[in-house]
Amino acid sequence: MLVPRRGRARQLPHFMLRLAIQKSGRLSEDSLALIRECGINFLSTSYKLKTEATNFPLEILFLRDDDIPGYVKDGVADLGIVGQNVLVEAGYPNLEVETLGFSKCRLSLAVPRADAYPSIETLQGKNIATSYPNILGRYLADHGVQANLHTISGSVEIAPSIGLAEAICDIVSSGSTLLGNGLREVETVFRSEAVLIAQPNLTAEQQDLLEQLQFRMQAVRRAKRSKYILLNAPVSALDEVRRLLPGIKSPTVTPLAEAGWVSVQSVVQEDEFWHITSQLKAVGAEGILVLPIEKMIA
Repeated sequence: MLVPRRGRARQLPHFMLRLAIQKSGRLSEDSLALIRECGINFLSTSYKLKTEATNFPLEILFLRDDDIPGYVKDGVADLGIVGQNVLVEAGYPNLEVETLGFSKCRLSLAVPRADAYPSIETLQGKNIATSYPNILGRYLADHGVQANLHTISGSVEIAPSIGLAEAICDIVSSGSTLLGNGLREVETVFRSEAVLIAQPNLTAEQQDLLEQLQFRMQAVRRAKRSKYILLNAPVSALDEVRRLLPGIKSPTVTPLAEAGWVSVQSVVQEDEFWHITSQLKAVGAEGILVLPIEKMIA
């Protein structure tokens, strides 16, 4: 199976977008889930390297993540979803359109657990194994540290135990891989998440499609960060409830059949939900219902 070579891509109609995503792994799964949540339908199989949406002018390419920034820069793909770490390491941060809020991780320095590490100056003149020599090199230079960087493409964590390096710099999510290899995290070099990128020479029609796609993505992301809340409250507590529940503009208030009570509907942010709920209970709110939001248009 072949991936299109740069500069020799099949020409699509100017009103269609070609989107490159990682062909396998967590980032691929999250990217495909986002596209589906945007109401875009497509067939996905394990053996195809591209597929076309059935209800939106979009073709999806399944590529190695390291190749995506270059394909987008060269115009082989119009858009891409890739980790910021890959984008910045490739040297094309200007292609970023917006962050997507998933596949969050960090690029960190780690050393053997038994080794002392008073400060980053400890790495002066040491050997460090990494798959991200550009990001790491800039970080070390900013801290006045000169080290010998050994660029390897995989299994970075094994480098200290085989004598290749005294430290490593690699992507960390939970830290369990470091722990399993006898390492401990000592410095956060770079924080990353999935980003949408675009080549700079989109046609006017493609730019319009990109804006439509962003509109859908933002509605999905906004909904994930919010909860729809319904509750009953005494009229005497309504001003306090309104203060706690501003909603998008203001809460919806409806009189109940029982005198002196109202029904209140609003939207709260996910990270504020439990704190606000306890405050609502304290001012007399009852029968609090919380519902997920599928899409939210601001």
